[in-house]
Amino acid sequence: MFTDSARFQILAGKGGNGVVSWRREKYIPKGGPAGGNGGNGGEVRVRVSHHHLSLEHFRHTKIVKAENGVAGGPNLCQGRRGRDLVLEVPAGTLIKNPHTGEVILDCTQKGEEWVLCRGGRGGRGNASFKSPTHQAPVEWTPGQEGETLEVELELKLIADVGLVGMPNAGKSTLISRITYVPVKIASYPFTTLAPNLGAIRFDDFSQILIADIPGIIERAHENKGLGLSFLKHIERTSVLLYVIDISGFECRDPLEDFATLQNELKNYSPELLSRPSLVALNKIDIEGADEHLAAFRAAHPELTIFPISAAERKGLPELLAAMRRLAQQEGKRY
Repeated sequence: MFTDSARFQILAGKGGNGVVSWRREKYIPKGGPAGGNGGNGGEVRVRVSHHHLSLEHFRHTKIVKAENGVAGGPNLCQGRRGRDLVLEVPAGTLIKNPHTGEVILDCTQKGEEWVLCRGGRGGRGNASFKSPTHQAPVEWTPGQEGETLEVELELKLIADVGLVGMPNAGKSTLISRITYVPVKIASYPFTTLAPNLGAIRFDDFSQILIADIPGIIERAHENKGLGLSFLKHIERTSVLLYVIDISGFECRDPLEDFATLQNELKNYSPELLSRPSLVALNKIDIEGADEHLAAFRAAHPELTIFPISAAERKGLPELLAAMRRLAQQEGKRY
């Protein structure tokens, strides 16, 4: 299941306690203090990993905790440090304070790693209190508690191209034809209930990432339909690809659909309308599409338009070439 948010408590490890112990050897009747110090608690770190595409592995997580440090031992034995805990997150994850909304970390580059919570310091054993005037100390200190933090993880997919369209416009069919992502395809709205992320690989071993965003409906910016939970995934795409059903099926007006999409993006974030974009007019194989295609061209001569049929693979090479050129030119700016 695709999961793009999670909230849980993070606990670093507690330091191990110091101990009181004495040197006990034959012929040394008054051995000095020999209690060792406790080990430090383990810390909690976050790492950006390519092994995960969503936050699904945190879906049922309530608390994560690093290992506590081990108490000191006799004969000046130092307690072992607690093992660290590493949380792996996909690129594009925001780590936020759930109470204030403040962004603590913005995880964008694979391999990056940060410390979220530091472990508590280990306690001191009685050997560390020895001095020329205090040769038989019985003092010791407990280990300190580790840091705690409540966090909210929010994933915003990072992709080169984001597919934007109304429900049932053919986005899932298109991404299934140009990538190797298995997607659900059906003739009813909201077939896609979670974003799909796929890669197109070219002969020179370069690639571009494509995100299929679930269908946008009117007033999506007010959280209607799938609303805000998926509009956020458009924010970090370098290029937008509008997928419009040009067939006019079920009396839909392609011009009106395009206007609705632009209006929802504008209301969500006006900056999205200035993002480089292409327009794919899908389902040209259906009867009646030619009339709507001519009307669309006449209404929007300024747009870069690609008539396609994802189902029959018509026009896809030209669209792919344009997507590649524009995506590699723009790079991952967002």
